[in-house]
Amino acid sequence: MKYLVVIEKGGNSFGAYVPDLPGCAVVGETREEALQLIREAIELHINSLKEEGAPVPVPASTTE
Repeated sequence: MKYLVVIEKGGNSFGAYVPDLPGCAVVGETREEALQLIREAIELHINSLKEEGAPVPVPASTTE
């Protein structure tokens, strides 16, 4: 599955979040760091949902 990742540039950092996975968000000093951290966060988030027996949301967000 591929989830849409939104990256936002802040004053001194970059934030990234996944609209289809509420609560899955990170902050990094660089864009590259934020991307690496969000990849790890997605994996941890999905594994946590599976361990809890909760449904894993299907990717639904798109971009144009």
